[in-house]
Amino acid sequence: MMKETKPHSAIGMRNVFLLAGLLALLLLWRLLSPIFLPWITRWIGPDFMRLWSKPYFHLGNVPITPPFLIKSFVLLLIIILAARAIRRLVRYQILARTSLDIGQQYALERGIGYLVFVIGFMIVLQSIGVNLNSLIVLGGAIGIGIGLGLQTVANNFTVGIILLIERSIKVGDRVEVGSLNGDVVHIGARATWVRTNDNIDVIVPNSEFTQKPVTNWTAEDRQVRFSVPLGVSYGSDPETVRDILLNVAAEHADVLPNPKPDVIFRGFGESSLDFDLRVWTARRVQTPQILKSELYFRIFQAFRENGIEIPFPQRDLHLKSVSAPISLSPQTG
Repeated sequence: MMKETKPHSAIGMRNVFLLAGLLALLLLWRLLSPIFLPWITRWIGPDFMRLWSKPYFHLGNVPITPPFLIKSFVLLLIIILAARAIRRLVRYQILARTSLDIGQQYALERGIGYLVFVIGFMIVLQSIGVNLNSLIVLGGAIGIGIGLGLQTVANNFTVGIILLIERSIKVGDRVEVGSLNGDVVHIGARATWVRTNDNIDVIVPNSEFTQKPVTNWTAEDRQVRFSVPLGVSYGSDPETVRDILLNVAAEHADVLPNPKPDVIFRGFGESSLDFDLRVWTARRVQTPQILKSELYFRIFQAFRENGIEIPFPQRDLHLKSVSAPISLSPQTG
């Protein structure tokens, strides 16, 4: 069953409304807090307000209090929503109207989203009074965390950035990683989503694309060549077989006429003449087995119409006569 997805416009409008609501609440708090804060203090009590304003610790010269954490969380959520809104605006309103392919559009979209997030994060830190020089301590703590157990996360994130910049693997490519074969549908900061022919999304850590050999079937273009192996009986004419195979390939709508299909005579098998029909396709990259199956059906019909036999393994048994008589003795037991 195919997965249902919401329209991009509906998702974009929902993010815009949520972003506008958060900005409105933040603005109302800045405007109304001087009026309602004394009344709230009298209603809740001074003890609670002292606990509310008590700092847990200091980041440089900035006290980390509950209001500071709430404000930071709201501003961070605003940055995330703004980055998503800008990414969708760039992708569907600007990049969609250019001649860039889907992989290039996706890479630019993600890069702009990361850039907006980093710039917004720096602005938020300055607005809440955090001195950026004090982040050296935080950077040291993050470094310790990476050393203790975040190596894999950092590695996946780094490889994800490399994939977006280097573009060795792009959204829409047909890739093969180990036993997994599918289309790249999403390249994230931690993992890449690969969709198989069964419409199953397999989430592959980005580091897998540097630690294992990766086959990109569509790195440069969508034209891929597939081989269809087969064998015929020794009584068949090889040139007739070649002509039949080329006619079958030429009549298939998904086989490209250029580059032309060809037939390779692989040799003399144990009970058959072995051939390879090699065809090029651009529309059946995702479903090579279906293309081969359709060609096999047509080849079988064409062979039957032209009297070409498809052999099966046979064995000849030769009995050698013996001049001396063979005596059989009864078994005793």
